[in-house]
Amino acid sequence: MAKAVEYNLGPAIFPRGWFIVAESSELGADPMAVHYFGKDLALYRGESGQPVLLDAFCPHMGTHLTASTSAHIVKSGEQIEGDSIRCPYHGWRFAPDGTCDDIPYYDGRIPKSASIRSYPVADVMGCVMAWYDADGRAPDYDPPSLKEWDDPQWVRWELDHLGELGLHSQEVLDNMADARHLGPTHGAPCEYFENEFKDHIYIQRQSGHIALYDEFLRTTTWYTGPGLLLSKQAFGDTLMYELIANTPVDDGSIRAWHGVLYRGASSPASTEDRDYQKASQAGALEAFGADFNIWTHKKPAIKVMQLATDGPFAKGRRWYSQFFDLPEKASEYHEELNGVHGTDGLPPPDQETLDQSEGLF
Repeated sequence: MAKAVEYNLGPAIFPRGWFIVAESSELGADPMAVHYFGKDLALYRGESGQPVLLDAFCPHMGTHLTASTSAHIVKSGEQIEGDSIRCPYHGWRFAPDGTCDDIPYYDGRIPKSASIRSYPVADVMGCVMAWYDADGRAPDYDPPSLKEWDDPQWVRWELDHLGELGLHSQEVLDNMADARHLGPTHGAPCEYFENEFKDHIYIQRQSGHIALYDEFLRTTTWYTGPGLLLSKQAFGDTLMYELIANTPVDDGSIRAWHGVLYRGASSPASTEDRDYQKASQAGALEAFGADFNIWTHKKPAIKVMQLATDGPFAKGRRWYSQFFDLPEKASEYHEELNGVHGTDGLPPPDQETLDQSEGLF
C-alpha cells in the first residue's frame, strides 16, 4: 500500500475536494459512524433534512457521537434536536457548525474549546458529499450536478457500494490518461483520444468499438476535483451517465461507489426503462470491475515507465497534485496545464464527441 508522500503529490496527505461519504438513502433517522481522511467522523441528518458531518469525538471525555447504539438518548430517539446532536454520554449538544451550545447540567459560559470541527456537506444526485480541506478552508468550487437528474425521462441510479480498496487514489486517476488500457482491459480499443484540463476539471474524450455491447461507444468523461467522475456515454440508442467515486479512507486506501443515470424511451420513464437502467448499470459495473480487479492485484506505480504513445500520465499526475498543495497555488497549476493534450498515435475526437461535451463543464 503506497502513501501520498511516495507519489510526491504535495504537502498534504489527503486531497482537497468534494467526496461522497454516504448514499443519501442510507442516511435516515439513525446517525452513522464513518471513517474518511484518516479520521473518525459523525454523520447524521438533522430534522430539516440537511446532512451534517462533524469530527466524531466529544471534547468533554472523548465519546464518539454516533457510534453508540445502547445509550438511552439514542434508543429513545432524543439524540437529534433540530439540526443539532447530543453526545450519548453526558448530553452535551453540538450545533451543525460544531459549536457546543448546551450542557444540560451546567449554566455557566461554555468554553470555546468545547467546539469540534464541522465539514461542508451537500446532498447531490442521491449522494451525501462532503468538502474536505486539511486546514478547514471553505470550498473553492461547487460539487458536480447533472440537470438530467431532475428530468422524469431519466432513471436515477441506486449506488453500487464497492467497499474499501487498499490502493492510493492516484492509481484511479491515472485511468484518465491511460488510452492504451482500453483495448486489453475493456475490449474497447480507442479510435481517437484526448485529454483537457480546465482548472479543477480533468476531461477525457475517446471512442471505439466495445466488445461488451458490440457497439461503437463514444464517451466524454470528467473529474470534478479528485474524487468524483462522471462519464457521458452514447452507444446504439443508449445515452447514459456513469458515476465513479472514490473517497480516501486512510493514506493509501479508498472507498468506491458506482452508478448509472439512464435516459428512458418515454417521459416519465416506464417500468421497462427502469429495467434497462438496472441492466445498463450492471453492464457498466462489469466493465469498471475489470479495472477494480487489476487494481486489487497490482503493486503501486510510483513512477510510470512512460511511453510517448501511452497517454499524458505525467500531466494528469501534475493536475492531481494541485489538490495536495495550498489552494492559493492552484492558479500556477492551471496556467501550466489548462488546454487540450493529445496522445501520439491517436487522432483527436470527431465533431460529434466535441458536441457531446457542450455544456457539461
